[in-house]
Amino acid sequence: MDQTNHSVVVGESVVVKWFTPPAPLPQPAPDVLAHLAETGFTATATPYAALCREGRLLALVTAYLPGAVDGWQWCVEEAAAGRTAFAADLGALAADLHAALATPSATFPDPVRRAHDLGRDLAARAEKALREALALTGDTGDTAGDTDEDTDGRWLRERADALRAGLAPLASTGPTPLVRVHGDLHVGQILRWREGYAVIDFDGNPTVTEADLHQPVARDLAQLTTSLEHAGQVAVRRRGADPSATGRWAAEAVAVLGEAYLTRLAEHGHAGLLDRSLLHPFEIEQECRELIYAARHLPRWRYAPMGVLRSRYP
Repeated sequence: MDQTNHSVVVGESVVVKWFTPPAPLPQPAPDVLAHLAETGFTATATPYAALCREGRLLALVTAYLPGAVDGWQWCVEEAAAGRTAFAADLGALAADLHAALATPSATFPDPVRRAHDLGRDLAARAEKALREALALTGDTGDTAGDTDEDTDGRWLRERADALRAGLAPLASTGPTPLVRVHGDLHVGQILRWREGYAVIDFDGNPTVTEADLHQPVARDLAQLTTSLEHAGQVAVRRRGADPSATGRWAAEAVAVLGEAYLTRLAEHGHAGLLDRSLLHPFEIEQECRELIYAARHLPRWRYAPMGVLRSRYP
């Protein structure tokens, strides 16, 4: 796996996350963690310090969470067992996070922005991701010697128009609120530990470097729901789970998470924060980004986004 940091547990008390190489400042995590602490959001590892030198972030120091297990382990176990009750907790957690990110603090005194001409930028970013995914998921053209990558690349190109149609609503996006989202909110960023769940790693999306840090919350939610489907793909591939049953599990888990998210967001008085029309296009864009990540950093991961796309576009 692509490693941009190395974490060291010190005395089962703190975790020192070293950035390798050091990250140029400004880096999202220190400010976001400070803001969350100021707004009373506690479902994360308590931040203690940021170590910086010569305009670069060297390390973050946060609390150690005893017995913590990341979502690529615990969520895959839930998928293999067909359990979906956890999804309500994840939906509530995501809503709590977004409500906190939308609450003023000393760090972010005006955290919510409203964009009136966002559609062009969203559509251009998604189209770029699709083009990159198409270019990086190869096809040699030699059908006699097909590899899995050749087959995936050909399948993807045959459905490029359908994928673009799914992205098309982004161009007509109306005014929508923007906040400093997590930016890389998948199940691997959610630890299950003895006191519940904790969101970690507020460093942004490793496949996106040029985007505004303020985004619609639908981007986080779309990535989180697609990651449930990826966990299902992992359960099929590594745990021998039944593909049909796992597909039903993923659909139910996504529905449970979404309902819990909407309910909790309304309870916080932030129902208007989510533009639901963006969810499906963002999910498609996210699968393209997963293919980009696989091609550049982790080729064996390609099966997960391809499995999801094949289930959606048979």
